Amino acid sequence: MKIEAEWMRGGTSKCWVFETDHLERAGADLDELLPRLFGSPDSRQIDGVGGATSTTSKAMILGRPADQDVDVEFTFAQVGIEEASVDWGSNCGNCSAVVGLYAIEKGWVVPDSDSTRIVTRNTNTGQIIIQRVSTPAGALPIIPDAQMPGVVFPGYRVGLGFQNPAGKTTGRLLPTGLATDTIVAGGTRWTVSMVDAGAPVVMVRAEELGLDTARYDTWKAGVELQLDTLDIIRRQAAVRMGMAATPAQAARAVPKLAIIGPPTGHDAESDVNVMMLSMGKPHPALAITGSIALTLAARTPGTVLHTITGNTDESVLKLRTPAGVIETWSEQLDGSVLVGVDRTARTIASSIIHLPETLGNAVEASLATATR
Repeated sequence: MKIEAEWMRGGTSKCWVFETDHLERAGADLDELLPRLFGSPDSRQIDGVGGATSTTSKAMILGRPADQDVDVEFTFAQVGIEEASVDWGSNCGNCSAVVGLYAIEKGWVVPDSDSTRIVTRNTNTGQIIIQRVSTPAGALPIIPDAQMPGVVFPGYRVGLGFQNPAGKTTGRLLPTGLATDTIVAGGTRWTVSMVDAGAPVVMVRAEELGLDTARYDTWKAGVELQLDTLDIIRRQAAVRMGMAATPAQAARAVPKLAIIGPPTGHDAESDVNVMMLSMGKPHPALAITGSIALTLAARTPGTVLHTITGNTDESVLKLRTPAGVIETWSEQLDGSVLVGVDRTARTIASSIIHLPETLGNAVEASLATATR
């Protein structure tokens, strides 16, 4: 059996994009199908289409809903690498940037001005994301020319506005009801903030990890020495936020964990220094859904991030990441709050993926049984 798919870059991630109808015709359980297509479990994903990193082992499943208020509905899947598993517990903001572009390229949405508005809904979280794709003169540019931090080559500019993002996973912006909490891990008490907006995120102070806030370039080496402790913190936060009954049951991808510190010296162009973990390892840039949580945390008195940014009326928050400074923005639209960020996206390849024979035989057998 063969499955149509597009290989696309969204922000600083790459993902395989499938249409709901195509996968339904495959007739297989997605928790079994996707890991096999991606080549998991295998740290190299050598017998599949996965990229062997957390930012490239991702899938987006798109469909056209009956709801007239939404143009495209999509589901994000974080496909395991060393494990044959799929995490459906959150969305990927970077990969979300491919949704509006895909809709235009496939003719689902027709550009009508210099900026085309596409209303999308993420099924993992129920989040509405208003996407604005740059379409000068009512069409995509012949050659994409928009740049962004963390990506060498240009793509099409896509603005992502998360509509009223607070509490989409847990029901509250502050899942525990507190701006700061204390978690004990490795025999140490850690002061953290747990915030749910865009994605659930637990924030840890760089100073408490012994990181030199004046030398952001040294953080990665220091963080890698403390990954086990940070995972304990993250898993305990999952329980505190009501996302898991025990630390062992916490999902691999959520909550996300962000290490934050004040900008110093040459970092003055940013409001805060951030290093986020993705699937247990330092993220090469920043999880965009996590940046939405950071943006609202910066505006919430008492959080560990608010102690750095202080009270500010600025609509833009500048986050220093390993890939450069990323800006998030906030605005009011029709009585709703939009918190967002600009990304770029590009289609890399249009493909037909061959379903592995062992799984394909099982699927064909089940289809044959169903038609008798």
